[in-house]
Amino acid sequence: MVKRTELTRDRFYKRAKEEGYRSRSAYKLMQIEDRFKLINTGDVVIDLGAAPGGWSQVAKTWVGDNGVVISVDLQHIEKIEHVVIIKSDITDAEATIKAIKGTNSLKGRDTVDVVISDVAPNLSGNRDYDQFRSLELSKSALNIAAALLRAEGNFVTKIFQGDYYNQFYKAVKDRFRNTKAYSPGASRKRSAEVYVIGKGFRESVQ
Repeated sequence: MVKRTELTRDRFYKRAKEEGYRSRSAYKLMQIEDRFKLINTGDVVIDLGAAPGGWSQVAKTWVGDNGVVISVDLQHIEKIEHVVIIKSDITDAEATIKAIKGTNSLKGRDTVDVVISDVAPNLSGNRDYDQFRSLELSKSALNIAAALLRAEGNFVTKIFQGDYYNQFYKAVKDRFRNTKAYSPGASRKRSAEVYVIGKGFRESVQ
């Protein structure tokens, strides 16, 4: 839990407030995109575990008027202009995939270009349990991505470092031509989070 006094000293938190982003994590996605080039104009992008919507705000500026951003979360997300919002629990992959395909927002396609996820569990204070919950959420994001991505599509999700990290990294590596781990400068220094990036989805892998 981040204390309010810490937030007031956090330059990314203050910058997000000034620039109209819903969360400081918007800058993490900017830094990831600057390095890995995941999202293009006209892309269909799925944002999993999207609340409060900071990543969706950023992604929409990149895909432009001809692209689509679909935000998915079990929590309520306030309306974001030109973003499709779906209330769904991403740990129920089948229901979430059905909900996404049922929006009629995929531009007549069965696949999407990019899946992004800044999903994280509510922290319990038990490090091992929180790491396990992070793994479960990240695996859900990967499973949904594997069901929806076009061949050569891109993926990024957050996971907490710990005993389960290598297992998850290998699972992403098995599905994508190029896999990297990255800690954006906007991540807090003491955070255990890391982002796993997959580029070039290998559709034929089962």
